[in-house]
Amino acid sequence: MPRQPSPFASSLRMAALALLWGSGFLWIKLALNHGLSPVHITITRCALGTAVLLFLAHRAKQHLPRTRKLWAHLAVAALLCNAIPFALFAVGEQTVDSGIAGVLNATTPLWSLVIGLSLGTDRGLHPLRLTGLFLGFAGVLLIFAPWNQEGLASWGALSLLAAAASYAIAFAYMARHLTTHGAPLAVSAAQLLTATAWSTLALPTAGPLTNADATALTAVTILGIFGTGITFYLNYRMIAEEGPTSAATVGYLLPVVSIALGALILDEQIGLRVLAGMAIVLTGVAMSRKTPKPTAQCPIPDAPAAAAAAADADAR
Repeated sequence: MPRQPSPFASSLRMAALALLWGSGFLWIKLALNHGLSPVHITITRCALGTAVLLFLAHRAKQHLPRTRKLWAHLAVAALLCNAIPFALFAVGEQTVDSGIAGVLNATTPLWSLVIGLSLGTDRGLHPLRLTGLFLGFAGVLLIFAPWNQEGLASWGALSLLAAAASYAIAFAYMARHLTTHGAPLAVSAAQLLTATAWSTLALPTAGPLTNADATALTAVTILGIFGTGITFYLNYRMIAEEGPTSAATVGYLLPVVSIALGALILDEQIGLRVLAGMAIVLTGVAMSRKTPKPTAQCPIPDAPAAAAAAADADAR
């Protein structure tokens, strides 16, 4: 049984995770607005997160994987759970507000349910979950407003949805191939290291760095160290001490944080239609997460924390 921390410590850790994950969309937007390309953001984020996790793994006396088979699985997981979605979120936020990006990220469990049903791995299709699935996609449709020529049905928004779907595919893959291995910090570090290598392949398309200023560099540094590396560690501790069900509740706070920061700092305007769509998406996500066995639930954070959760056999 997970060791229960004090209520104050639990609340403090949950607040820290929600702030770090939810603010990630703000840092991406700031980095884009101040001269960094999606490729630069992805590479830097992965590299800095790797450095943090390697340091934490060294302190915990955990060693990097030594088998080719595990590295092969990590290469697939790093592509689907880090390199591709990190890049897609940066691409999407070139045209979509950071607050809405946070909401679309929260559709990951909806995609997970669709994939599970398609593959036959999710048999817990109860009416409440089915209702949540349709409700969630109805909310996404309302946010996009395809009937409105000035709506959010753009390549940017589709990129954000594709990133969430990539996370869901990665979670299913990691649950099958990475959950039986120990040393979660080291495995997570290896995954981000592999994601850095994947992202570097796109460097020739990144363009020059001449337009990047101090704000961009500060934003991407915070994103890499805190929003990618530190969140791995905090989420792992939360799963180990409180279990995956408690850790999953953090995911519902991310859109709230991203919307609030986008409105307060970036002066993003959110209309009534978009607010209604956001509320419907979050309601649908919450309903689709209802299962008769709470231990079957898994966290729905940004990619780095998901990798840490998948690396912990007891968390899946």
